[in-house]
Amino acid sequence: MLGECLENVRNTVPLVHNITNYVTVNDVANVLLACGGSPIMSDEPEDVEDITSICGGLNINIGTLNQSSIKGMFLSGKKANELGHMVLLDPVGAGASALRTGTALKLMEEIRFTVIRGNISEIKTLALGSGTTKGVDADLSDAVTEDTLDTAIAFVKDFAKKTGAVIAVTGAIDLVSDSERCYVIRNGRPEMGKITGTGCQLSGMMTAFLVANPDELLEGAAAAVCTMGLAGEIAWDHMKPEDGNSTYRNRIIDAIYNMDRDTLDKGAKYEVR
Repeated sequence: MLGECLENVRNTVPLVHNITNYVTVNDVANVLLACGGSPIMSDEPEDVEDITSICGGLNINIGTLNQSSIKGMFLSGKKANELGHMVLLDPVGAGASALRTGTALKLMEEIRFTVIRGNISEIKTLALGSGTTKGVDADLSDAVTEDTLDTAIAFVKDFAKKTGAVIAVTGAIDLVSDSERCYVIRNGRPEMGKITGTGCQLSGMMTAFLVANPDELLEGAAAAVCTMGLAGEIAWDHMKPEDGNSTYRNRIIDAIYNMDRDTLDKGAKYEVR
């Protein structure tokens, strides 16, 4: 099933509007191309409504906020809602500053999101209204582990019910849930944390999966998470002793580019609870 979601992306080539973190914008574009989607980037308020109108999905990432881009996020998000498009929120660093936290919470009040994707500290911040995010990384005290898994699953299902969105929590163990079911995913490598922006890349790619699988939103989101995690595993297997994190980033993108339905179905490590 997850492999079919990837195949649907390749067959439909969804156009995704990204208002995203300028630290990772190039990698987001390349990952979208690698998975079969098509990226377009715009955060200028005078431009975003037109751009959103020609796309099937909108990826809003708050990683590098400014007043102009914030205005663009609200304008594009409301236009996407008006048109019935897929909209994803990546609340990068929510909990680290008042501006990030307040912006993310206000976006949730005024825009209907299809998926909210972040680390566990960011998602807890949105659920509770405050948090302890360490920069853009999760607080270790929040980490989803085998010991805390049952509690974490109940939390994401409850938050999905309250928001009406699919909730995707990424970390050592990934959780992708609606109010009824939760995909518990164990793909990936810890070394992926040494690369700036794998989460940003995933958000862009996940938006394409949503657009290409409108009747299977939970599976589409889970397929994107498995694709990224499996690509991290495949890329690591191709690393040479002299390679570093820059090469690893490129190998992950290459692994996504070369991913096919059978590879994903065979390599995805998940259970549904």
